[in-house]
Amino acid sequence: MVVYSRQGCHLCDVVKETLRTLRDKAEYRWREVDIDADPELRQKYDDEVPVVLINGRKAFKYHMSARDFLRVLAERE
Repeated sequence: MVVYSRQGCHLCDVVKETLRTLRDKAEYRWREVDIDADPELRQKYDDEVPVVLINGRKAFKYHMSARDFLRVLAERE
């Protein structure tokens, strides 16, 4: 799972905190990618962060509730 984000993004911080708190509810690994470190990613996701990809497919952008994340994660396993 990949979380595309950027520094100073409040919504990104909320999504990352949600992922941290759900570790005891499901098994998953995620990594964060700062879109501002890559011009192509910045162009692609500039107005959409945070973006969460699960198994290479966009699952969420802007907001992600814990309930929706767990549901989508279960569907895509």
